[in-house]
Amino acid sequence: MTQYLMAIDQGTTSSRAIIFNQKGQIQVQAQQEFSQIFPFDGWVEHDPEEIYQSVLKVCQEALKKANLCADDITSIGITNQRETTVVWDKDTGKAIYNAIVWQDRRTSDYCSELKAKDLEPKISDKTGLLLDPYFSATKLKWILDNVEGARDQAENGQLLFGTIDSFLLWRLTGEHKTDVTNASRTLLCNIHSLQWDEELLELFNVPSSMLPSIHSNTHEFGHTYDALFGSPIMIGGMAGDQQAALIGQACFSEGMAKSTYGTGCFMMLNTGDKPSKSQHKLLTTVAYQVGDTTHYALEGSIFMAGATIQWIRDGLKLIQNASESVQMAEAVGSDNAVYLVPAFTGLGAPYWDPNARGAIMGLTRDTGIAEIVTAGLQSVCYQSRDLLEAMAKDEVVPSCLRVDGGMVVNDWLVQFLSDILDLPIQRPAITETTALGAAYLAGITGGVFSGLQEVSQLWQQEQAFSQNMKESQRETLYAGWLDSVQRVRTCD
Repeated sequence: MTQYLMAIDQGTTSSRAIIFNQKGQIQVQAQQEFSQIFPFDGWVEHDPEEIYQSVLKVCQEALKKANLCADDITSIGITNQRETTVVWDKDTGKAIYNAIVWQDRRTSDYCSELKAKDLEPKISDKTGLLLDPYFSATKLKWILDNVEGARDQAENGQLLFGTIDSFLLWRLTGEHKTDVTNASRTLLCNIHSLQWDEELLELFNVPSSMLPSIHSNTHEFGHTYDALFGSPIMIGGMAGDQQAALIGQACFSEGMAKSTYGTGCFMMLNTGDKPSKSQHKLLTTVAYQVGDTTHYALEGSIFMAGATIQWIRDGLKLIQNASESVQMAEAVGSDNAVYLVPAFTGLGAPYWDPNARGAIMGLTRDTGIAEIVTAGLQSVCYQSRDLLEAMAKDEVVPSCLRVDGGMVVNDWLVQFLSDILDLPIQRPAITETTALGAAYLAGITGGVFSGLQEVSQLWQQEQAFSQNMKESQRETLYAGWLDSVQRVRTCD
């Protein structure tokens, strides 16, 4: 009898539900985009209710497409945009303010104040993270300090906090829980004890009553309400999207690495069962906890990857569809003298410059749409090289990189990535590895899989890309990128 697993993949621009069989093969999927809210420069918000309703809709649509009912689904896995922060009323389930998205930079000044007090080293030692608006704690503090009555309600135990996984779980099951990977991205979790840290809660002035309980990635998180899908379904796995992709790519051995190209780009390298502290502004984070096995990772985060092409399409209206970029890039070629630095919400790793802003460099009279579009694609690869350079300085360079996400269906981009990184690239047969990782976690809890070893045997390569660019060209192109980045930076 076929066993089915459902993955809820709640991303930055859309929500998806994908149903997999026990071999990790996609049966059906449903997707719905939702609104992006930009109240001020550097502010990014989502409507939590719209997110929840989109999740409900895609789950119901996927079941209908597959001609399945709730009883046919062994378990659900949730994976989510990380760091995005929601505060809601525990009685009504309604958010008291829009979700503040991971890209949001409104707390930059507050982070600078904490850095000026020399608090970053202590915070980094506990959390593996840097003091940056990217993470949840400063967003949560902002909501408590700026929404009328919020702090009093929180102190009285009326409000709950969570990243998107926790908010969805609460609305779907009534359980207030999170997993170790999402908790490790809040600036409130001690990654050594894998528990909320009292000293950090005091520093950010966060009442402990607001926080969800922390669990492993394979845990019986709860069962959905009967009314949602006809009968209850166990939610048996949760992980932040990048850790879920690492799991979906079966990077279970120390030294294995993956890079996901979605709205942003996130390169993650498995460092084994002990946290490895970067000296070059990479993040130390929990990779996963399955049973008695806990692995950590080094991660580099790029804020704008697919979102850059989305901006070229929707903002500049230079293309109507992202697929048009392939033909343009093939016509322009790799040796493009135009550079697009997509610092629309600042620069992520390894620069961590929240006040940097975007620019296009190298324009001449013969520059056209194709050159700018190609520069957008190349910017993703150059930023990936930035991350790899930081890893090299930390002496943890992978021998190969597994890639996934919506952008890697573009063969030109993946080949240029291999060339500029000077690294072989493996693209899996199933590129929806974020959802797949969530399904694997749910399947382990639901007994579909015995553990990580069985999951690793399901990974299959679709295509390999090998570097064939001359070193002189590679280094000249990258030097042009570094020069362009330097021109938009506001801090060292």
